[in-house]
Amino acid sequence: MLLFCPTCANILEVEEGRSACYRFSCSTCPYVYNITKRISNRTYTTLKEVDDVLGGSAAWENVDSTEEKCPKCSHLRAYFMQIQTRSADEPMTTFYKCCSPDCGHRWRE
Repeated sequence: MLLFCPTCANILEVEEGRSACYRFSCSTCPYVYNITKRISNRTYTTLKEVDDVLGGSAAWENVDSTEEKCPKCSHLRAYFMQIQTRSADEPMTTFYKCCSPDCGHRWRE
């Protein structure tokens, strides 16, 4: 935990004071803060919201289907779309979604 001097805004250092107690002191001015109880501070970071790379469920609305066997339910047709996920000299990635309404499994090739 970092504390700053209220008079000169420098970082306070921890040092041992009189009678074996600790205190915060400023190295540039005479400010001293005696520590009389435990000091703690807990900060939780907020995670960024992750965007769906494929565009969510709306991306699958107007796609074509092909003869591709689903690895989960063995249905013989799947929707597909191709997206450039790597650099331009790499081949496009093909994403599949099972046509079976009971399955809906997604995979890529």
